[in-house]
Amino acid sequence: MAVLVPDITNPFYFDIIRGTQNQLKAAGYTQLLVDTEESAEMELDALQKMRKSADGFILAASRLSDEQLDNVSGSQPLVTINRASANAPTVVIDTPSAMIQALEHLVSLGHHSVCYVSGPPKSWSNSMRWKIFEDDSRQRGLETHRIGPFVPKTTSGAAAADAAVRTGATACIVFNDLLAIGMLQRFRERGIRVPEDISIVGCDDIFGADFCHPPLTTIASPIEQAGRVAVSMLLSQLNPIYSGSSRKLAVMPTHLTVRGSTGPAPDRKSG
Repeated sequence: MAVLVPDITNPFYFDIIRGTQNQLKAAGYTQLLVDTEESAEMELDALQKMRKSADGFILAASRLSDEQLDNVSGSQPLVTINRASANAPTVVIDTPSAMIQALEHLVSLGHHSVCYVSGPPKSWSNSMRWKIFEDDSRQRGLETHRIGPFVPKTTSGAAAADAAVRTGATACIVFNDLLAIGMLQRFRERGIRVPEDISIVGCDDIFGADFCHPPLTTIASPIEQAGRVAVSMLLSQLNPIYSGSSRKLAVMPTHLTVRGSTGPAPDRKSG
């Protein structure tokens, strides 16, 4: 079985890879791991080249277009993770409800101007997070900003932090933890205090998110379980023994883990 991920160096995918490997091993399959380097072209090329050698595919955070994904799902067994599809079975990490939790948290701290720090333009989860962010912020009467897109790595954090400061927002919700950690480093270099001057919320709760300074408030989910469920859904397409677990959609719950990177809005403290 082939597991395709956009960035093998991103700790978010470590638990997905562990979950898929353990489940595949228990079922008697070997896992083939492919890093598509955030490229839809590389992902599609890998799918085409491995069509005959792999029994099935798990696409984590696929960067394929809807049309491309529908085409490949019609010709080979596959399951997506964090990428909704009209045809392919999907495991979705419920970031929409977590975005609402994050906004509720920031509003409770007195923040009225919030910035969304965007990830890859071809990321389905990035689009969904922005939609929920925008809709919920409008209902709450918040001033909103969007910056990016940024490559979801710590090295993009400096540019993201500088852009966030220019918006005047007192809080940021960031596409992923790596980008958020890079922003924390840049704020520290500029003498901007977190959370006294600006609050930061990440997403994924990767290993190390609680080790940075300050520890990162972030959206957490059962990522390894998502990998296991994806394998079960894929096996149900291949083997009648697993037909009882056949389903088209599985939703993984999320929750906000509050740490030291979020605090009262500056105007509240000064007032």
